[in-house]
Order: sequence, then structure tokens, then C-alpha cells
Amino acid sequence: MPLTKPAPAANRLLTRLPRKDRQRFLAGCEPVNLDFAQILSEPGERIQHVYFPTESFISLVTAIDGRAKLEVGLVGDEGMLGISLVLGTDVSPLHALVQGKGPALRMATAPFRRELDQSPALQRGLKRYLYVVMGQLAQTAACTRYHVVEARLARWLLMTQDRAHSDEFHVTHEFLAYMLGVRRVGVTKAAMSLQYRKLISYHRGNITILDRGRLEAASCGCYAADRAAYARWMG
Repeated sequence: MPLTKPAPAANRLLTRLPRKDRQRFLAGCEPVNLDFAQILSEPGERIQHVYFPTESFISLVTAIDGRAKLEVGLVGDEGMLGISLVLGTDVSPLHALVQGKGPALRMATAPFRRELDQSPALQRGLKRYLYVVMGQLAQTAACTRYHVVEARLARWLLMTQDRAHSDEFHVTHEFLAYMLGVRRVGVTKAAMSLQYRKLISYHRGNITILDRGRLEAASCGCYAADRAAYARWMG
């Protein structure tokens, strides 16, 4: 991962810190560029670094029967990768790969733990974020079980747009099927329906959100529930 020039924090977890705590934390961070599909952690591996995305986002994936995989979460500038360290656990529970390339802030595990010890404000903020993540994981499990593919795809597109901070992003049908845990034909049918309704434009992996309001209406209630939980606990 090539280094980028130092930049101010654009991660919402860090911008909420008191100025003194934020400046000290940022001084210990290393700016990096994350590449698309780059693997940042594997289940059972020791966590070497924590990541705070600023203009990138990371997919959290779990394996099913050791073969198929399903996305259970996304981490963008609203969160961090490595939150289990707050619980004193330095082993990664999930597969993490970069879904949206771009800058992030990285810190090694040891200095991150020291920062946790020194900053009660950081502890409080990350514990609240951990609570939100636990709720989102449960919401995703229920969503995958009970909601139709089209509504789940709409939710996923909205979540991705929020973290990409753009109406346009690139993703293939194969990758969508992998993320949603369904066959490619199911993703194709759902994407065609959203495109027919003029909610999105999709061509050769390039997706454009055309009507966010109606896309939110097409999504299941899980998207709104996730946003409400984050707003309530993180402010």
C-alpha cells in the first residue's frame, strides 16, 4: 500500500474526538491508499493494524460452509476496521477486503491500544460504535433471511453510495452476487428491475443512482433502521 501525503481526518469517528485527543491520535496514524479487492484481514488472523477509511470503504464478509461467502457489513468514513480490539480481542472475526479504493488512516495495534488507554473519549466513542455494529450485523442477518433480492440490492446500493460519496461507482454482477449471497441470475433480474423503473443506470459494471428517494422506497426497512441507529448512538 503506497503512502499518500498526510491529510486531515475525514473519518467521522475521529472528527468527534476532542481536539487534543484527535491531534495526538492523528500523529500516530499512517495515511495509506487502499486498492480495490485488497485483503486487509482474514478470520482467525492476528490484527496487525486498524483502519479508519476516509475516502475508501471496506467489505466485511463471512464464509458459509467454508465455500460460499456473504457480505455482512460495510465500513466507510463512518467507522473503522479492527473494532474487536476494543473488547481486548486481537483476532479478526471476519474476512475484510477493500470494495471502494481510496485513502484511509492506518495505525498498528500496539499504539492503538495505548491510545485507547490514554483517551476516555476514544473509548466511549468506539464502544458506542461497537454497539451500533452489533445491531447492524443482526439487522443484516434478518434482512438476508426475510427480504427479497431486489429490496436487498436497493439497500446495498444505498449503503455503497453513502460510503462512496458519489452517485456513480463500479461493481460487477459477479461481485454483487458474491456480496448478496445469491446466484448471478438473481442479481441480474433485480438490477434490471431497478433499471427498468429508472432508479439506477447499469452498464458494464458502472452503476449510477438516478433517483435516490425512490431507491430508498424500493429498499427494505433495514436501510433506514441502520441509519437511525447510527444517528441515535453516534450523533
